[in-house]
Amino acid sequence: MTVVKDAPKPFQERRKQPLRNAAYTAINNYLSDLDGQAPGNLYDMMIGEVEQALFSAVMERTRGNQSKAAAVLGINRSTLRKKLRLYGLHD
Repeated sequence: MTVVKDAPKPFQERRKQPLRNAAYTAINNYLSDLDGQAPGNLYDMMIGEVEQALFSAVMERTRGNQSKAAAVLGINRSTLRKKLRLYGLHD
């Protein structure tokens, strides 16, 4: 199993806030870092980044068990395998 390169270290502080709050903050930080430049294809880029992190974390948590990972994600194993290949997260 491959782990996402440059994955951030787990937060020291755990907050009981909706995940969307963290996503909102990260997206705003990204847009601020563009320093006025218009992003291109933002939707596809963000979905890809989030999916890659999601699949990597779930595969790590399920110790590479694709059946368990697919169940956790609520998708079938063939879709999971397709996404793992897409993001280079397969064995």
